[in-house]
Amino acid sequence: MRSDTLANLTRRFGWGQFVTLAALLVCAGGMLAFAAIIDEALEGETHAFDEALLLALRNPADRSDPVGPFWLEIMMRDYTALGSHAVLLLIGGVALGYILMLRKWLSATLLVVSFGGGMALNSLLKLGFGRPRPDLVAHLAEVHTASFPSGHAMLSAACYLTLGTLLAGVTPSRRLKAYILGVAIGLALLVGSSRVYLGVHWPTDVLAGWCLGAAWAMGCWLVLRVWLAWRHHRHPPHGAHPGPAKGGGRAP
Repeated sequence: MRSDTLANLTRRFGWGQFVTLAALLVCAGGMLAFAAIIDEALEGETHAFDEALLLALRNPADRSDPVGPFWLEIMMRDYTALGSHAVLLLIGGVALGYILMLRKWLSATLLVVSFGGGMALNSLLKLGFGRPRPDLVAHLAEVHTASFPSGHAMLSAACYLTLGTLLAGVTPSRRLKAYILGVAIGLALLVGSSRVYLGVHWPTDVLAGWCLGAAWAMGCWLVLRVWLAWRHHRHPPHGAHPGPAKGGGRAP
């Protein structure tokens, strides 16, 4: 039933317009959710939820011991590195080099703004809110900055979703597009969840990071789409008449 509804929507509005609408909803929804989390979390109204979830992931007899077998803790330490600045900069640098070799200047701009701007925004927010790290359980990873919002959650969402939209944009199959975006979302969820499991973030830090990271990535993409549509309208291809740009699924 859902697949039929999705197919009807894409036929009615066109795939490009449908994708743009979905990105707009993610952007607006992420910002609204982030604002709601700020209002609730920083007033202490989510403290019980944060504490309950952190304690549920630890051995009641020893709060330095996470639930699950030892190999799960090792895996979570590895997974959390996928959202570190070092790994994201490495992935972003490799992707940027490839895009520049293809001379996709607009895609390169989107990548730089999303990666670099997201990192700068997260650093400013951490300084502004200054929320302390949880001291309820032992930290199983090194941390040196404030807690809110989670940098790993926000940056992994922003960076992997940006890469996902760029890859999906040059993939002809809609099934492959869905797979690529699903992988990007899954990586962001995995990284954020590992931060809570390792005890270095309150759950609401991670939720806020996911919301803002997704909103940032989609916002950057939407700004670029609007600029492309405006440029197409002002400078149509040779022999074409100025008019509304038709949405497509391709990345810039």
